[in-house]
Amino acid sequence: MRTLEAGLQIPEWSLPLTPTTIVSTAIATRDWQDVHHDRDVAQAAGSKDIFMNILTTNGLVEKFVVDWVGHDCDLKGIAIRLGAPAHPYDTLTFSGTVTEVADGVASIDVVGNVSLGVHVTGTVKVAVETAS
Repeated sequence: MRTLEAGLQIPEWSLPLTPTTIVSTAIATRDWQDVHHDRDVAQAAGSKDIFMNILTTNGLVEKFVVDWVGHDCDLKGIAIRLGAPAHPYDTLTFSGTVTEVADGVASIDVVGNVSLGVHVTGTVKVAVETAS
């Protein structure tokens, strides 16, 4: 596992979004809401296209942090807030910064952007190794 300290920045990660990505991840999370797989319904509801569900976004935030910190890390929590929708044919780009390390837990602020603006903001907490 990586040693964490406040101020460390996670290298950006960009994920091109395809209709298959949006639909398959909604299905994988058992989210049958039609706006995640039916363009006509999504457009009738005022969206330009289908869009990513919150469960997928949450999973991608986790992946972004865990891939950087290390797969052996102890995830303590994730809190996210959605913003602009993530549509197919766009790119979702994540960035992150370690904001605090206290009491054996690191807080990492994460932002995910799409062409419409900020798709997700959040904080991920992971346990860090402490000197014995």
